[in-house]
Amino acid sequence: MADAGDASLTYVLAILLHIFLHLFCFCEPKWFKLAFGSFGDSFSVGSLKAYLAEFIATLLFVFAGVGSAIAYGKLTADAALDPAGLVAVAVAHAFALFVGVSIAANISGGHLNPAVTFGLAVGGNITILTAIFYWIAQCFGSIVACLLLQFVTNGLSVPAHGVASGMTAVEGMVMEIVITFALVYTVYATAADPKKGSLGTIAPIAIGFIVGANILAAGPFSGGSMNPARSSGPAVVSGNLSGNWIYWVGPLIGGGLAGLIYGDIFIGSYSSVPVSGDYA
Repeated sequence: MADAGDASLTYVLAILLHIFLHLFCFCEPKWFKLAFGSFGDSFSVGSLKAYLAEFIATLLFVFAGVGSAIAYGKLTADAALDPAGLVAVAVAHAFALFVGVSIAANISGGHLNPAVTFGLAVGGNITILTAIFYWIAQCFGSIVACLLLQFVTNGLSVPAHGVASGMTAVEGMVMEIVITFALVYTVYATAADPKKGSLGTIAPIAIGFIVGANILAAGPFSGGSMNPARSSGPAVVSGNLSGNWIYWVGPLIGGGLAGLIYGDIFIGSYSSVPVSGDYA
Protein backbone atom coordinates (compact mmCIF):
# COMPACT_ATOMS: atom_id res chain seq x y z
CA MET A 1 0.00 0.00 0.00
CA ALA A 2 2.84 2.38 0.85
CA ASP A 3 4.52 1.62 -2.49
CA ALA A 4 1.30 2.44 -4.33
CA GLY A 5 1.01 5.73 -2.45
CA ASP A 6 4.62 6.63 -3.23
CA ALA A 7 4.06 5.78 -6.89
CA SER A 8 0.95 7.96 -7.01
CA LEU A 9 2.80 10.86 -5.40
CA THR A 10 5.68 10.50 -7.85
CA TYR A 11 3.25 10.42 -10.78
CA VAL A 12 1.38 13.54 -9.64
CA LEU A 13 4.60 15.46 -9.00
CA ALA A 14 5.93 14.42 -12.42
CA ILE A 15 2.80 15.77 -14.12
CA LEU A 16 2.96 19.04 -12.18
CA LEU A 17 6.66 19.41 -12.96
CA HIS A 18 5.90 18.87 -16.66
CA ILE A 19 3.23 21.60 -16.56
CA PHE A 20 5.54 24.06 -14.82
CA LEU A 21 8.43 23.35 -17.18
CA HIS A 22 6.14 23.85 -20.16
CA LEU A 23 4.77 27.13 -18.86
CA PHE A 24 8.10 28.53 -17.67
CA CYS A 25 10.39 27.29 -20.43
CA PHE A 26 8.26 27.28 -23.56
CA CYS A 27 5.89 30.21 -23.14
CA GLU A 28 6.45 33.60 -24.73
CA PRO A 29 9.17 35.69 -23.02
CA LYS A 30 6.71 38.40 -22.03
CA TRP A 31 4.96 35.88 -19.78
CA PHE A 32 8.10 35.14 -17.79
CA LYS A 33 8.00 37.77 -15.06
CA LEU A 34 10.01 36.25 -12.20
CA ALA A 35 12.70 38.69 -11.10
CA PHE A 36 15.35 38.10 -8.44
CA GLY A 37 15.60 41.70 -7.23
CA SER A 38 18.41 43.46 -5.38
CA PHE A 39 19.52 43.51 -1.76
CA GLY A 40 19.33 47.29 -1.83
CA ASP A 41 15.62 47.23 -2.59
CA SER A 42 14.93 44.33 -0.23
CA PHE A 43 16.60 46.12 2.69
CA SER A 44 15.20 49.58 2.04
CA VAL A 45 13.23 51.28 4.80
CA GLY A 46 9.98 50.64 2.94
CA SER A 47 10.76 46.94 2.59
CA LEU A 48 11.68 46.58 6.26
CA LYS A 49 8.38 48.21 7.19
CA ALA A 50 6.62 45.77 4.87
CA TYR A 51 8.25 42.78 6.59
CA LEU A 52 7.19 44.08 9.98
CA ALA A 53 3.64 44.62 8.72
CA GLU A 54 3.54 41.05 7.40
CA PHE A 55 4.82 39.72 10.72
CA ILE A 56 2.21 41.60 12.75
CA ALA A 57 -0.72 40.90 10.44
CA THR A 58 0.12 37.20 10.13
CA LEU A 59 0.55 36.94 13.90
CA LEU A 60 -2.90 38.44 14.49
CA PHE A 61 -4.51 36.28 11.80
CA VAL A 62 -3.02 33.03 13.10
CA PHE A 63 -3.73 33.97 16.72
CA ALA A 64 -7.43 34.36 15.93
CA GLY A 65 -7.64 31.43 13.52
CA VAL A 66 -5.78 28.86 15.60
CA GLY A 67 -7.24 30.38 18.75
CA SER A 68 -10.73 29.63 17.49
CA ALA A 69 -9.79 25.96 17.09
CA ILE A 70 -8.29 25.86 20.59
CA ALA A 71 -11.38 27.58 22.01
CA TYR A 72 -13.63 25.03 20.33
CA GLY A 73 -11.62 22.21 21.88
CA LYS A 74 -11.83 23.89 25.29
CA LEU A 75 -15.60 24.32 25.10
CA THR A 76 -16.26 20.78 23.89
CA ALA A 77 -13.69 18.92 25.99
CA ASP A 78 -11.64 18.17 22.85
CA ALA A 79 -14.54 16.50 21.08
CA ALA A 80 -14.26 15.76 17.37
CA LEU A 81 -14.99 18.71 15.10
CA ASP A 82 -18.70 18.84 14.27
CA PRO A 83 -20.50 20.98 11.64
CA ALA A 84 -21.08 23.83 14.08
CA GLY A 85 -17.42 23.84 15.06
CA LEU A 86 -16.33 23.80 11.42
CA VAL A 87 -18.51 26.83 10.69
CA ALA A 88 -17.15 28.66 13.73
CA VAL A 89 -13.53 28.02 12.74
CA ALA A 90 -14.20 28.99 9.11
CA VAL A 91 -15.89 32.24 10.13
CA ALA A 92 -13.07 33.09 12.54
CA HIS A 93 -10.47 32.61 9.80
CA ALA A 94 -12.53 34.62 7.30
CA PHE A 95 -13.00 37.55 9.67
CA ALA A 96 -9.39 37.48 10.88
CA LEU A 97 -8.01 37.40 7.34
CA PHE A 98 -10.32 40.23 6.27
CA VAL A 99 -8.91 42.35 9.09
CA GLY A 100 -5.32 41.18 8.57
CA VAL A 101 -5.32 42.02 4.87
CA SER A 102 -6.96 45.38 5.57
CA ILE A 103 -4.44 46.50 8.19
CA ALA A 104 -1.39 45.50 6.13
CA ALA A 105 -2.55 46.32 2.60
CA ASN A 106 -1.24 49.89 2.53
CA ILE A 107 2.18 48.89 3.89
CA SER A 108 3.08 45.46 2.55
CA GLY A 109 0.15 44.53 0.32
CA GLY A 110 -1.32 42.32 3.03
CA HIS A 111 -0.18 38.89 1.83
CA LEU A 112 -0.11 37.01 5.18
CA ASN A 113 0.58 33.85 3.21
CA PRO A 114 3.68 32.47 1.43
CA ALA A 115 1.46 30.98 -1.30
CA VAL A 116 -0.02 34.41 -2.06
CA THR A 117 3.45 35.94 -2.07
CA PHE A 118 4.71 33.22 -4.43
CA GLY A 119 1.73 33.63 -6.74
CA LEU A 120 2.35 37.36 -6.93
CA ALA A 121 6.07 36.77 -7.58
CA VAL A 122 5.19 34.49 -10.50
CA GLY A 123 3.09 37.33 -11.93
CA GLY A 124 5.92 39.83 -11.53
CA ASN A 125 4.38 41.83 -8.68
CA ILE A 126 7.18 41.19 -6.18
CA THR A 127 10.80 40.07 -6.56
CA ILE A 128 11.99 36.65 -5.42
CA LEU A 129 14.39 38.11 -2.87
CA THR A 130 11.74 40.29 -1.27
CA ALA A 131 9.32 37.35 -1.36
CA ILE A 132 11.78 35.24 0.66
CA PHE A 133 11.86 37.88 3.39
CA TYR A 134 8.05 38.01 3.30
CA TRP A 135 8.02 34.24 3.86
CA ILE A 136 10.36 34.57 6.85
CA ALA A 137 8.21 37.31 8.39
CA GLN A 138 4.99 35.36 7.81
CA CYS A 139 6.32 32.09 9.24
CA PHE A 140 7.87 33.85 12.23
CA GLY A 141 4.58 35.65 12.89
CA SER A 142 2.73 32.34 12.81
CA ILE A 143 5.17 30.66 15.21
CA VAL A 144 5.03 33.58 17.66
CA ALA A 145 1.22 33.56 17.51
CA CYS A 146 1.14 29.86 18.41
CA LEU A 147 3.65 30.33 21.23
CA LEU A 148 1.48 33.13 22.61
CA LEU A 149 -1.62 30.93 22.36
CA GLN A 150 0.13 28.13 24.20
CA PHE A 151 1.13 30.57 26.94
CA VAL A 152 -2.19 32.39 27.41
CA THR A 153 -4.18 29.12 27.40
CA ASN A 154 -2.02 27.63 30.16
CA GLY A 155 -0.32 25.12 27.92
CA LEU A 156 -3.24 23.80 25.89
CA SER A 157 -2.14 21.90 22.80
CA VAL A 158 -1.95 23.79 19.52
CA PRO A 159 -3.77 21.82 16.79
CA ALA A 160 -1.75 21.18 13.64
CA HIS A 161 -3.12 20.52 10.18
CA GLY A 162 -3.29 16.97 8.89
CA VAL A 163 -5.19 15.05 6.23
CA ALA A 164 -8.26 13.13 7.34
CA SER A 165 -8.16 9.45 8.12
CA GLY A 166 -8.63 7.43 4.95
CA MET A 167 -7.17 10.14 2.70
CA THR A 168 -3.77 9.86 1.08
CA ALA A 169 -1.13 12.57 1.11
CA VAL A 170 -1.61 13.03 -2.64
CA GLU A 171 -5.35 13.59 -2.22
CA GLY A 172 -4.71 16.14 0.52
CA MET A 173 -2.10 17.89 -1.59
CA VAL A 174 -4.41 18.12 -4.61
CA MET A 175 -7.17 19.51 -2.38
CA GLU A 176 -4.74 22.19 -1.18
CA ILE A 177 -3.71 22.96 -4.76
CA VAL A 178 -7.32 23.58 -5.79
CA ILE A 179 -8.38 25.72 -2.84
CA THR A 180 -5.16 27.76 -2.86
CA PHE A 181 -5.60 28.35 -6.58
CA ALA A 182 -9.05 29.76 -5.78
CA LEU A 183 -7.59 32.02 -3.10
CA VAL A 184 -4.73 33.45 -5.16
CA TYR A 185 -6.95 33.78 -8.24
CA THR A 186 -9.31 35.86 -6.08
CA VAL A 187 -6.37 37.97 -4.90
CA TYR A 188 -5.42 38.72 -8.49
CA ALA A 189 -8.96 39.44 -9.65
CA THR A 190 -9.91 41.77 -6.80
CA ALA A 191 -6.62 43.31 -5.75
CA ALA A 192 -3.66 42.83 -8.11
CA ASP A 193 -5.30 43.41 -11.49
CA PRO A 194 -4.53 46.97 -12.64
CA LYS A 195 -8.02 47.10 -14.17
CA LYS A 196 -9.79 46.18 -10.92
CA GLY A 197 -11.14 49.71 -10.47
CA SER A 198 -13.69 50.02 -7.67
CA LEU A 199 -13.61 46.24 -7.23
CA GLY A 200 -10.44 46.75 -5.22
CA THR A 201 -12.45 48.15 -2.32
CA ILE A 202 -13.94 44.73 -1.62
CA ALA A 203 -10.65 42.83 -1.99
CA PRO A 204 -10.06 42.14 1.73
CA ILE A 205 -13.58 40.87 2.33
CA ALA A 206 -13.58 38.82 -0.90
CA ILE A 207 -10.29 37.22 0.15
CA GLY A 208 -11.68 36.50 3.60
CA PHE A 209 -14.84 35.01 2.10
CA ILE A 210 -13.00 32.62 -0.23
CA VAL A 211 -10.84 31.40 2.65
CA GLY A 212 -13.89 30.83 4.84
CA ALA A 213 -15.72 29.02 2.05
CA ASN A 214 -12.69 26.85 1.27
CA ILE A 215 -12.32 25.87 4.92
CA LEU A 216 -15.96 24.78 4.94
CA ALA A 217 -15.32 22.69 1.82
CA ALA A 218 -11.88 21.28 2.61
CA GLY A 219 -11.67 21.41 6.40
CA PRO A 220 -12.89 17.84 6.99
CA PHE A 221 -10.49 16.50 4.35
CA SER A 222 -7.14 18.32 4.13
CA GLY A 223 -7.74 20.82 6.92
CA GLY A 224 -8.28 23.68 4.48
CA SER A 225 -4.96 25.43 5.04
CA MET A 226 -4.12 27.30 1.78
CA ASN A 227 -1.31 28.87 3.78
CA PRO A 228 2.11 27.33 4.52
CA ALA A 229 2.73 29.81 7.35
CA ARG A 230 -0.66 29.08 8.95
CA SER A 231 0.20 25.36 8.97
CA SER A 232 3.87 25.64 9.90
CA GLY A 233 3.39 27.70 13.07
CA PRO A 234 1.24 25.07 14.82
CA ALA A 235 3.41 22.26 13.41
CA VAL A 236 6.60 23.77 14.83
CA VAL A 237 5.13 24.64 18.23
CA SER A 238 3.38 21.29 18.63
CA GLY A 239 6.40 19.39 17.34
CA ASN A 240 4.20 17.62 14.80
CA LEU A 241 5.95 18.19 11.47
CA SER A 242 4.82 14.96 9.86
CA GLY A 243 2.92 15.78 6.70
CA ASN A 244 3.69 19.49 6.91
CA TRP A 245 5.22 19.28 3.44
CA ILE A 246 1.69 18.85 2.06
CA TYR A 247 0.87 22.39 3.21
CA TRP A 248 3.90 23.80 1.42
CA VAL A 249 3.85 21.84 -1.83
CA GLY A 250 0.09 22.03 -2.41
CA PRO A 251 -0.42 25.76 -1.70
CA LEU A 252 2.73 26.82 -3.55
CA ILE A 253 1.68 24.89 -6.65
CA GLY A 254 -1.86 26.27 -6.45
CA GLY A 255 -0.65 29.82 -5.89
CA GLY A 256 1.93 29.52 -8.66
CA LEU A 257 -0.64 28.26 -11.15
CA ALA A 258 -2.97 31.15 -10.29
CA GLY A 259 -0.09 33.57 -10.80
CA LEU A 260 0.72 32.04 -14.18
CA ILE A 261 -2.86 32.00 -15.43
CA TYR A 262 -4.13 35.33 -14.12
CA GLY A 263 -0.91 37.25 -13.63
CA ASP A 264 0.86 36.20 -16.81
CA ILE A 265 -1.88 35.23 -19.27
CA PHE A 266 -4.80 37.51 -18.37
CA ILE A 267 -2.93 40.58 -17.20
CA GLY A 268 -0.32 39.89 -19.88
CA SER A 269 1.61 43.01 -20.74
CA TYR A 270 0.03 45.24 -18.08
CA SER A 271 2.56 47.24 -16.10
CA SER A 272 3.56 45.52 -12.84
CA VAL A 273 1.81 46.53 -9.64
CA PRO A 274 4.30 48.10 -7.18
CA VAL A 275 5.23 46.07 -4.11
CA SER A 276 3.60 48.67 -1.88
CA GLY A 277 0.45 48.76 -4.00
CA ASP A 278 -3.07 47.82 -2.99
CA TYR A 279 -3.00 44.08 -3.49
CA ALA A 280 -3.24 41.26 -0.98
